[in-house]
Amino acid sequence: MAVFPSGVVKGGYWARNAAVRRVVDDALHPVTSVRTEILLSERCLTVEIIRTILWRHYPCPSNNSTPKRPLVRPQTSLRTTLTAIALATAALAAHAADAVHIDPKILSQDVKVLSSDAFEGRGPNTAGETKTVNYIIDQFKQAGLQPGGDLVDGKRGWTQDVPLGRFEISGPVDVSVTAGGTTKTFTQGNEVAVRAAMTGAKSVDFKNAPLVFVGYGVTAPERKWDDFKGQDLKGKLAVVLINDPDFETGKGDFGGKAMTYYGRWTYKFEELARRGALGTLIVHETAPASYGWATVKNSNTNVQYDIVRKNPLEAHAPVEAWIQRDVAVDLFKRAGLDFDKLKKQAQARTFKPVELKGVTMSAHYAVDAKVITSKNVLAVRPGSEHPDQVVIYSGHWDHLGVGLPDAKGDKIYNGAVDNATGIAALLELGRAYAKAPAPKRSVVFLAVTAEEKGLLGSEYYANNPVYPLGKTVGVINMDALSPYGPSRDFTISGSAKLDLLDRLVAKARQNGIRYSADPKPEAGHFFRSDHFPFAKHGVPAISFGSGEDWEQGGVAAGKAAEDKYVSVAYHQPADEWSASWPFTGMARDLGVLYSVGRDLADSGAWPNWSKDSEFRAARDASASERK
Repeated sequence: MAVFPSGVVKGGYWARNAAVRRVVDDALHPVTSVRTEILLSERCLTVEIIRTILWRHYPCPSNNSTPKRPLVRPQTSLRTTLTAIALATAALAAHAADAVHIDPKILSQDVKVLSSDAFEGRGPNTAGETKTVNYIIDQFKQAGLQPGGDLVDGKRGWTQDVPLGRFEISGPVDVSVTAGGTTKTFTQGNEVAVRAAMTGAKSVDFKNAPLVFVGYGVTAPERKWDDFKGQDLKGKLAVVLINDPDFETGKGDFGGKAMTYYGRWTYKFEELARRGALGTLIVHETAPASYGWATVKNSNTNVQYDIVRKNPLEAHAPVEAWIQRDVAVDLFKRAGLDFDKLKKQAQARTFKPVELKGVTMSAHYAVDAKVITSKNVLAVRPGSEHPDQVVIYSGHWDHLGVGLPDAKGDKIYNGAVDNATGIAALLELGRAYAKAPAPKRSVVFLAVTAEEKGLLGSEYYANNPVYPLGKTVGVINMDALSPYGPSRDFTISGSAKLDLLDRLVAKARQNGIRYSADPKPEAGHFFRSDHFPFAKHGVPAISFGSGEDWEQGGVAAGKAAEDKYVSVAYHQPADEWSASWPFTGMARDLGVLYSVGRDLADSGAWPNWSKDSEFRAARDASASERK
């Protein structure tokens, strides 16, 4: 039975007309069963919509008071009244379609399961992948969604095959540096973090390779910037700084603090491979990298993956590694160089490469290289009018698997926040859409693999889309959401300008939530989540981020929790589920994301990037597909 404040039930025309009350109850019962954390309450929603038709300018009752002046008078015919009720019911149904109930307890349970030791850190091509993929599929099935993956015998399956190169160092890593006649041995994970070669070679073996400092390792013709100045790097190791030349000063040719793609470590490796270098040594510094050495070590010393390439050497040099800052400073000193002085010089376009004279490096390690097949998981809520047009929600299911033990001996990288939260969100949104009336456009739920290995699952999908990218309305990605209480704000990864963000900002504002720009644009988050491969192809895409201005504790509490997570848990075994996490903020935020996606799925709108966006041209190129 529909819920009414007692004042409305006891007094006035409605209370005296039992026939009308029965119609109201019968009509509203199906839709008022839909609850939402966004709207003030089910009761207030019901009365406010009825009130807009039946009473003039009275607020939603909050103290059981009886409205004073009914618009519908006692002599009004029952037929007229029923017409008004029909209109109210239709309005309420529209609101109900936009509302959704997200259960924090279910979010917690999904995160608990996915990040348990039984899932072994959800590494691709492991028993953990099998368990994870099966769990996601089972939850989608139980929700009532349909399979949305590759066609198998003319029917869609639940997955998309993702062929990947798998590369793992076999046995010990022997790395040493010789300077001034003295040789010093480095330990994998301590002084250096050496990645398994992704060239297809079975081993890496070199002796006394020269080291050359190449500043930030950037070639940016549009900025008239070239850190290499014709330097021949064949047979040499390039020592390179992380982030952009502007990071230290906050101003310059690279947009200040906000990281460009030139500052991303993936770009550094790619650029040095293009230049034929033997390899790259990225100098790690916590501030410009935005994470500590533990994250570098844990992310680079385990199994590596890449998409299958015809010529891997075009994208990967034989050696890809990180080196601790203090170690690099010592090597510069042995070569008679001042690291800090050269770093400052590298912030100007006049910088020229500098060889570390008298300092060489040698290394030997074996590599197990093979091709494996991982899985993206896809479910779909088919559209009722335009099933070929799709709105995508995405998140990555993988984490780091089993790796080097921490100080406590824990080797399982559970990935509770990163990104069991995103998959739990994906599952709950899938359940919500399955329960609601069918949208006009299809809604796809995409759980991708190998994000931690370089956004490979989403990169593969973007290059081999199951649903045409030209008819993909937009992508809402969810990565590492906060399991704590509600925030007064939200953010996205990076600072991209696009209509999709405008819609999200407007919807959040309706629910008392404001948008805060990415608090760490220098961290390059825009390039670090699964929306990025879609953006490169022009698809409007954002990665939602939880806010830091907590309702309980404000910015200080939110920032402290974020800093602690990055320091002690991010890409470390300590990223584990906690029974103390309430998940209420995440539940509230998912209601907003549901509403944004639902609006798009029920409309004919085609969001785009801003006119000055680097992704606008790619989107406009597919405009004919949307006519």
